[in-house]
Amino acid sequence: MKAVILLSGGLDSSTVLYQAKADGCQCYAISFDYQQRHRKELNSALMLANTVGVIEHQVVNFDLRQWGGSALTDDKINLPQQRSLAEMADHIPITYVPARNTIFLGFALGYAEAIAAERVYIGVNALDYSGYPDCRPDYIQAIQEVFRLGTKQGRSGKPIKIIAPLIDLKKTEIIQLGNQLGVPWHLTWSCYAGNDIACGVCDSCQLRLAAFAELGLKDPVPYAGG
Repeated sequence: MKAVILLSGGLDSSTVLYQAKADGCQCYAISFDYQQRHRKELNSALMLANTVGVIEHQVVNFDLRQWGGSALTDDKINLPQQRSLAEMADHIPITYVPARNTIFLGFALGYAEAIAAERVYIGVNALDYSGYPDCRPDYIQAIQEVFRLGTKQGRSGKPIKIIAPLIDLKKTEIIQLGNQLGVPWHLTWSCYAGNDIACGVCDSCQLRLAAFAELGLKDPVPYAGG
């Protein structure tokens, strides 16, 4: 069974890549260089794809900085730092990139249909306090219908299925699943800042560190000041 996996190099997408491998899929990874602030994540995506032994790894290049609208694509917008989990859950954060997952899934769908894949795996999660609108179950359900109606495969009665195995899991549960699957956490990258060492204070770092700490585990990724 062929599957396209959206691979950012972060904790969630890496777990999904290993899950697809465990599901017996022939894995084709796709990553995106959209001129994001934290492009270091692409190095992690490359290393993870090589470690798993994907059949092919596509890196798609385009520039979302020309539109901005997010702290990840506009250097004039400061990254949120040292926020509590309650603050993160209060509203959709400025790190939300407008329509990013819709753009990503459009590329993944085209790639999947071109290679006659049956599945597209994505590491969206609705419970990690981000509140992103394109990480929620109703969004995935709607995009699944687009997959059915907007492709030859779908109209032929064999729609490409979106697999989102992490969507209802807490971050701690994702780490536990990754441990079971053997995800090499030291190769992953979650930090939103564009530095060589994870900042430890952005929302993504805070969520990751809190989850490892709750499980009584040490995150093997080095952090500034740590």
